[in-house]
Amino acid sequence: MSHLDDLPSTPRKYKVLPYGVLHHHRYLRLSKLTLWASLFLALFLFYLVLSPPPPPSRRSLNGSSVKYGGSHWEKQVRKSARPRSRGGLTVLVTGAAGFVGTHVSIALRRRGDGVLGLDNFNRYYDPKLKRARQGLLERSGVFVVEGDINDAVLLRKLFDVVLFTHVMHLAAQAGVRYAMQNPGSYVNSNIAGFVNLLEVSKAASPQPAVVWASSSSVYGLNSKVPFSEKDRTDHPASLYAATKKAGEGIAHTYNHIYGLSLTGLRFFTVYGPWGRPDMAYFFFTKDILKGKTITVFESPDKGSVARDFTYIDDIVKGCLGALDTAEKSTGSGGKKKSPAMFRIYNLGNTSPVPVTKLVTILEKLLKMKAKRKIMPLPRNGDVEFTHANITLAQTEIGYKPEVDLETGLKKFVKWYMGFYTGSKKKSSW
Repeated sequence: MSHLDDLPSTPRKYKVLPYGVLHHHRYLRLSKLTLWASLFLALFLFYLVLSPPPPPSRRSLNGSSVKYGGSHWEKQVRKSARPRSRGGLTVLVTGAAGFVGTHVSIALRRRGDGVLGLDNFNRYYDPKLKRARQGLLERSGVFVVEGDINDAVLLRKLFDVVLFTHVMHLAAQAGVRYAMQNPGSYVNSNIAGFVNLLEVSKAASPQPAVVWASSSSVYGLNSKVPFSEKDRTDHPASLYAATKKAGEGIAHTYNHIYGLSLTGLRFFTVYGPWGRPDMAYFFFTKDILKGKTITVFESPDKGSVARDFTYIDDIVKGCLGALDTAEKSTGSGGKKKSPAMFRIYNLGNTSPVPVTKLVTILEKLLKMKAKRKIMPLPRNGDVEFTHANITLAQTEIGYKPEVDLETGLKKFVKWYMGFYTGSKKKSSW
């Protein structure tokens, strides 16, 4: 069974708008951002001091256990990164074998851009799913380098081999609850890894424009809805949220000092085919099919927990819109020449749906009744609701979500049944 039909169609390019007139005053007070950056850079240094030295790397550019390097490897890298259309972008996509990374990489490649993937294939969830995504990428002409964003030698090598016009940074340690089990992984990936990528990017000549994934989690305990980019984001409810907030402050620092063009995208509960098994819609589907009880959380006042579920195709269009409208960085070789673009956008659906309704839709599509266990929302970093104000993204990058939850879940269930059970049954679609 081919799964390519479940991937996003090729979005159009968006017209670049003049940056000078685009609400520069919206993007947070400089002093507050600098303070956040300083605090979390201090956290990063503290982490480095306390962390044990890493074991010797198995990867080498010229050793006997070569994982990357050599003429054949460089040929693969250059071929994948070479645009097929006139004026196409040359994009490094980190986290390319992840959920969003796979969809974005294939969409870019389909429209003729050059794409090189980078992924460490960690075991946060089943690596077999990531390897299956890698197969999709390879069949689409996207080569994925197996490596880590904390490997500065590898990153410098990639930037030496390819002159990237853009970086789409999607590599991160995801998940709110997992931070209680492995907090160090969030600092290592979301802060240290991001800093490492920015260090290599700012030293490049010319510097690439960088678009990176932030998160709706930065809104934390905010009670005003819908969440706007102008709202305060200094009350995170989880370590994951705190590291994503730190990333925004760090990005602003590199923009201010080194002239890197930076655009942050706050994703709101992304779902769809090839998604992450740790997301509720995914493991609800799995457990309903197996007849297992699913836990549905409710707020302290017995109200419904709700999420602004956003279909993957809409997120892809937002990512490509951000890449297409990103102005060039203004630095070169680590030296800033003039002010550079810095932007933050919400990418959501603007239609929050109670999780109880999500379950009801899945019951309809799977034609099975869920065994529900209602529990109070635990204090593990989850928040009661999310709701995106997308006015800014609509105005500046042409973002317009189109897929409602039931339509998106139909596509997910169809993919899930085919991928995990081999079923060709069309169910209720």
